[in-house]
Amino acid sequence: MSMNEPGLDLHEWETRWAEIEESFAEDPVNTLPLACDEVERLLGLQEGDERLRTQYTELEAAYEAAREVANRYEQGLEVDPGDVGAAIDDLRSVRDAIVAAGTE
Repeated sequence: MSMNEPGLDLHEWETRWAEIEESFAEDPVNTLPLACDEVERLLGLQEGDERLRTQYTELEAAYEAAREVANRYEQGLEVDPGDVGAAIDDLRSVRDAIVAAGTE
């Protein structure tokens, strides 16, 4: 994603996120690692965004909690369905904060 056209970048990312949301409905645990990858990429692109600076530590903490659950799953460890649901909620909250900042 290019930082030169933030509206276009946001649209492309929103399209990918819509696909992830559909996958969450069908197979949440297998979709979680992909969703983490997408949020990680978006956080990296938004790292210097002044509008998110005060929220950034919280966003990173929410992302890291979700990534931990995804990593456990990818390592073949048992993952509680409640942890998967909480991880998905964390990723959605990060997504919502970044999208809100991008549309201000």
